[in-house]
Amino acid sequence: MRHFLLLLFFTCFISSSFGQKITDSVPKKAKEKKIELRVMPYLSYNRNLDFMFGVIPMAMYKVNHADTISPKSLSGMSAIYTTNKSYVLALFNKWYLNEDKWRLKFFFFTGNQNSQFYVDDIEQPDFYDYGTKTTIFSLGGQRKIAGKFYGGLSYTYAHYNTVYEDNVSPSSVSHSNALVVNLLFDTRDAVYYPTIGYKIKLDWSTYPKFLDNELASNRISFQANRYIPSRDNKDVIAARVFGKFGLGNVAFEQQSTIGGTDIRGYSEGKYRGAGLMDIQGEYRYNFGKKMGLVGFFGIATIYGSDTPSFDWKMYPGGGVGYRYNPFKKSKFNVGLDGAVGKGDWGIYFRIGEAF
Repeated sequence: MRHFLLLLFFTCFISSSFGQKITDSVPKKAKEKKIELRVMPYLSYNRNLDFMFGVIPMAMYKVNHADTISPKSLSGMSAIYTTNKSYVLALFNKWYLNEDKWRLKFFFFTGNQNSQFYVDDIEQPDFYDYGTKTTIFSLGGQRKIAGKFYGGLSYTYAHYNTVYEDNVSPSSVSHSNALVVNLLFDTRDAVYYPTIGYKIKLDWSTYPKFLDNELASNRISFQANRYIPSRDNKDVIAARVFGKFGLGNVAFEQQSTIGGTDIRGYSEGKYRGAGLMDIQGEYRYNFGKKMGLVGFFGIATIYGSDTPSFDWKMYPGGGVGYRYNPFKKSKFNVGLDGAVGKGDWGIYFRIGEAF
């Protein structure tokens, strides 16, 4: 946890400095600017990837300034390097159009991840390293159907080149083409920092043979998030139920791993399988105009693991985090979380809330 405290202090200092410099150096007329641009430093630590550092420029804006109903759109980029020689370059975009009747997204990712996974069906069960060069491209959209219901379709292409330590598994070069159909029920009062309402989403991802997939499979994911205001509407209680269910031949790169959003506190990449389920809660405490703290706890389980003894066990995780809002006119937090799991722990830099 010493690493976490140092990173927390450093990130708070840099975030506050960046925000202060931008605020002080721009004249008051800047309040009328149509685009809010911020450049955030990235600093984190992971037991798997080691120290991570980089930069994340982000912009929030209205596509149509006459549209007073649509949330602001978000575009950004992240460039990250780690001390275990992994790297990531990503572009992310979310567009809200025509009085929030249309929601579009575009995502591009390329990088090399030097990671590890657990193997127990060999003479010496242990963690073994692997490296995956990955390129992912995703484009999709949602259309309001009626009331708070949306329906959408997206396409994702992914290319993987994976090499394993000591040849514990054969090296592989693969790609996948996924079509995703989704349904969304969204009563949140804000998309970036909701204080009340529900977000319920059902995704069906299919990897059919006719799209040149070597392994035909399907995946269903479900999430239900609930947001409740607290302390005279200053704070938020957030709860989440999530499940991801792999059907058919699930490739190694498509397996679900405990960690990140579901559930924080696991960074070794040990617990992975064809499917994952979890439930978690979070209290979001806000103080001042720009800062906040969070406390969270959850439990996850997996099935279809390459290590059968991991299946259907309970994996708890919980921790605390710091939040800072770099934008002047929009509530959109970045922050740092520290969490402890079952024999594991992790530190996470956040762009937006965990869920």
